This record gives sequence, C-alpha cells and structure tokens, in this order.
Amino acid sequence: MNKSRREFLKKVGFLSAGLGIGVPLVGRGYLTAPASKQWGMVIDIQKCLNKDVIHACIEACHREHNVPQIPDPEEEVKWLWTEKYEDVFPDEAHKRTAQFLQGIPVPVLCNHCTNPSCVRVCPTQATYKRKSDGIVMMDMHRCIGCRYCMAACPYGARSFNWRDPRPYITGGIKSAYPTRTIGVVEKCTFCEERLRAGRQPACVEAAAKVHGGEGALVFGDLSDPESDISRLLRNKYTICRKVSLGNEPNVFYIV
Repeated sequence: MNKSRREFLKKVGFLSAGLGIGVPLVGRGYLTAPASKQWGMVIDIQKCLNKDVIHACIEACHREHNVPQIPDPEEEVKWLWTEKYEDVFPDEAHKRTAQFLQGIPVPVLCNHCTNPSCVRVCPTQATYKRKSDGIVMMDMHRCIGCRYCMAACPYGARSFNWRDPRPYITGGIKSAYPTRTIGVVEKCTFCEERLRAGRQPACVEAAAKVHGGEGALVFGDLSDPESDISRLLRNKYTICRKVSLGNEPNVFYIV
C-alpha cells in the first residue's frame, strides 16, 4: 500500500468513529433488531490446505460475481482469498504456535458480522445489514466511494474499484450478476442471489465437487439449532477472527 493511500485510510479511521455516532441507522433494520435468521459459515482450515479445493472456491466465487482480475495488488478486487494464519488470527498466533499452522494459507472473506462496524460508519446507508437473514450488503447505487467502510472493517474484506473493472473480467462477463463501476466498494454477499433460489453459495458448492473438499466449507442458518452448521459448531472447536473487537463475526474456523 502506498504512503498516500495509507495516510488516507488512517485519517478516515479517525473520522469514521465520530461519524458512526451521528448517522441515524434507520430504514433497513441495520443494528436495531436481531435478524429472523442468521446465515453463517464454517471453514475447515485443514481441508482447505488442498490447493484444488481453495482454488475451486475462489474461482467459483469470482466467476459467479464478475470479480475483475486486476494484477496491481494496490488496486485488486477480491471477495474470497487467502492470507497467512498469523495474519488472519493475530490474537491466536504466538512464537510457540504449532508448526503445522505457521504460514499456512487461510481462506478469508466478509464475516457478515452481527455487529458490523462498516454499517455504523456508512454516511449514505450503502452498507446495510438485512433484517431477514443478517447478511451485510452493499447498495452500489448509494455508494459514494468515501471508503469509510473500508477503514472501519477490521478484516480487510472490502475492495474499492479504482478503475473500470469490466476490462479485467476474465472468461466473459456473467450477465446474471451486475458488474460494478469505478468509484464504488464491493465485497462478498454470501451469494445472496443464490440463496434466493434455494442454492448454496458458489464457494461451498465448488468445494464439495473437489476430491477431499466435502465439508471444507459448511454454510447454514445459525439461528436454527438443528441446522448442519449449528450441529457442527456444537461438536467442533472453532475460532473466529478478532473477536475482542466486538463485531461478532459469523464465519468460524475449524483449526
């Protein structure tokens, strides 16, 4: 990240805290009431070490949503990607961290938090949390490109379109999902368009089709105690990212 961009994000970080206090969170249910259901995901880190599994997940996600493949790391757009274990879980990693965890790639995405800081700071309500299922969404038409949400998100889960993304969409533009424009923020939506059709997110479906990928990603309703994801969480030890910040992420990891 270059110096000017880093300084900008630092400044907006300070501004966003004050802004979040003064912006009325009305009209979309934001943080005022619990969702009737809460979608969540469990990621099995060990199963995702299979390069074929994680490649299939990322490819399916980005192809499904017309995510551009911009080579410049300063301008890249990503919905699902990997980072080192130590960077994903800084509160869990220490100098005695088990060797099998050190440096391994961990899949990361928007955590669709119960208490999303990105929603609190958005001045136009372009970022909002749905009452019906707890998904944190982006309204591209409302987004003014201020990037307050990027500064507020502790997971780096949002990307800004510094340029027209269309020339960088490989494999042809998928007409079923709208493309974005320069100057707006975007991120993972838990494949809400697929959920409406009764389907699983693209990454979950893709992982299950790869040999050894069954159960690498499990998606479901956390508010239903009998759902597969709820049963899995009752029986497996899982961790979340930066829980001390109070965002209450709804993506869990089996170590």
